[in-house]
Amino acid sequence: MTMEIEVKALLAGFIGTVILGFIIIPILRKLKIGQVVRDDGPKSHLKKSGTPTMGGIIMLIVILAVSCIIATKYPGVLPVALVTLGYGFIGFIDDFIKLVLKNPKGLKPSLKMLGLIIVAVAFMVYLVHINYGTETYIPILKDYIVLPEWLYIVGSVFVILACTNSLNLTDGLDGLAASVTTVIMIFFTCIAIIFGSKEMSGFSALVAGCTLGFLLFNGYPAKVFMGDTGSLALGGAFCSVAIMLKMPLILVVVAGICVIEAISVILQVAYFKITGGKRLFKMAPIHHHLELSGMKEMDIVTTFTYITAGLAIASYFML
Repeated sequence: MTMEIEVKALLAGFIGTVILGFIIIPILRKLKIGQVVRDDGPKSHLKKSGTPTMGGIIMLIVILAVSCIIATKYPGVLPVALVTLGYGFIGFIDDFIKLVLKNPKGLKPSLKMLGLIIVAVAFMVYLVHINYGTETYIPILKDYIVLPEWLYIVGSVFVILACTNSLNLTDGLDGLAASVTTVIMIFFTCIAIIFGSKEMSGFSALVAGCTLGFLLFNGYPAKVFMGDTGSLALGGAFCSVAIMLKMPLILVVVAGICVIEAISVILQVAYFKITGGKRLFKMAPIHHHLELSGMKEMDIVTTFTYITAGLAIASYFML
């Protein structure tokens, strides 16, 4: 089986992101679109204040441009590209309000969630409309089950929203979200090749190439942050790919780090309310707890990336 499309997509994503990075990052710096660091966070993060952010637009532009090229031969790539665009656009609006209009609250949470829901629902209704099927692969059992359309749509929308927001929470350390996403997208590239989906293998390889290229600028010490523009776009990308491959449930395992990050925030909030102000962790998400406990930022990113790689291998054997 030839892997020509995957190799070309990965290289295009990597090279395109690197080239565009050298062009856009200086522009972000000149416009003074810089990161605002929380005062109650790790003190080591204060030096990151002013670092250019909204860098996710670099990857988003490359993903859309290359996806259009891939679509000339494999049009099935367009739905996931549009989900990525939709989520990236919502993140861009949020970043724009915070960083350009200088409104720290950003896009109203209710409007932000509404936008994410609309994009997810539109994506799922489209799949049902074209009779893509409601078969869902159950890992461990290694078999498909056919779900009622309403349950398939509601369940998939929930998965998209949960995983996308989980990745958004994971984006708190230099290179963390990009590293985790790279491993996840390489996993889906391999799975798509095995299942014979050229559209999804090409798109997954493209996103992996973009995140690898972005890491040259986003790795410690970061020269640019992706912002919600990047984290929401990447979350939308790997969630929609999982659904197109009929494997949304495998995200619980392969994106386990994102799940743990989200659970740590939920537990922190719940414990705070139940105990009247006490904290379960020094700070949530859990990567900040580890950092405040003395673990170096680079070590946390490396550890979480290795764990994701291990979860990807475990996910493969569960299929």
